[in-house]
Amino acid sequence: MIALDTNILIALHRSDAAGHATATQAFLAAGGDTAAWALPWPCVHEFFGIATHPRVFAPPSKAAQALEAIARWQVRPTVRFLHEDDSYWPELTKLVLAGDIAGPRIHDARIAALCLHHGVRELWTADRDFTRFPRLRTRNPLVLA
Repeated sequence: MIALDTNILIALHRSDAAGHATATQAFLAAGGDTAAWALPWPCVHEFFGIATHPRVFAPPSKAAQALEAIARWQVRPTVRFLHEDDSYWPELTKLVLAGDIAGPRIHDARIAALCLHHGVRELWTADRDFTRFPRLRTRNPLVLA
């Protein structure tokens, strides 16, 4: 299963976002709506915050538009939302210690821990900070291979 980071969700959602066409092409090539996808809840929350932020997009997505996109993801049978449970904390602890994580980098560690905990085989992201977690395979679909 492939997980999608916030920046990829934004690129797929916003036709005016950098990388929209490339992200859409990669998404379709990987199976589109028929493939299994994972969405970490922290990425979904951040997606909403960025898509609706007036300093990021002019005009930003309306709250109803962002919520509608999330609702469409929720009803897709091939999409799994990743959340914390009682056995998630040890995975996060390992990543924090191994990656020497402090401060705001905890956000990326949290996403990486969720992905590893739920058996994600690859995280699609444009964020190079995830290289701090070598156990999590990453790919930037916005860069054509």
